[in-house]
Amino acid sequence: MPLFDPASVQAQTLRGDWEIFFGAAVVVAIIMFALILLPLLLWRRRGDALPPQFKKNRSFAYVYILTPFALVAVLFYFTFVKERSVDALVPSPYATVDVTAFRWSWQFVYPHARIRIVGTPQQPPVLVLPLGKITQVNLTSVDVNHAFWIPYFLFKRDAIAGMTNHFDLTPTRLGTFRGLCAEYCGLDHTLMTFQVKVISDADYRRWLATAGKSTP
Repeated sequence: MPLFDPASVQAQTLRGDWEIFFGAAVVVAIIMFALILLPLLLWRRRGDALPPQFKKNRSFAYVYILTPFALVAVLFYFTFVKERSVDALVPSPYATVDVTAFRWSWQFVYPHARIRIVGTPQQPPVLVLPLGKITQVNLTSVDVNHAFWIPYFLFKRDAIAGMTNHFDLTPTRLGTFRGLCAEYCGLDHTLMTFQVKVISDADYRRWLATAGKSTP
């Protein structure tokens, strides 16, 4: 379950945001269900007489108008702080990968090592990342809009034609993770997948030295 077992530094930061939203949703749900169920239990045997009626109660009006605004403001603040942290780019990343989305696969280029990996819907490409190191990804598209999504990294970013998005990824666990396009982009959208293989730094440098020809 990616939410409980994220595999990157950025995901661990974003998980905190998800937990805050989930906690707020649970509190709101408990209050709303209590307001619905309590009247049913308290007044269900009081005959047909109406309970006390009141209107123009400014105190109640202020509470149910201002409370949602306050809740949204708090959620916005925590989201802004965490997103700002995740979106921050380090000036000197350990590695750089240029990712290009196209109908219906991905291209990964390691400019400093002259490695170019192009996938197909039948043979999804493999994005190789070093464990515990910051990799800067430069993401774009050559046709329609796509979305680069790695569920175990809790990370999704749009790949937009004519525009390049930059972000950092720092894996924290060895292994192979599934990646996919998260925005419907055409007939073979569901086949637009890739793999993310996280290997040790020593294996990564060995893989770069062979220009990507060895098995990562």
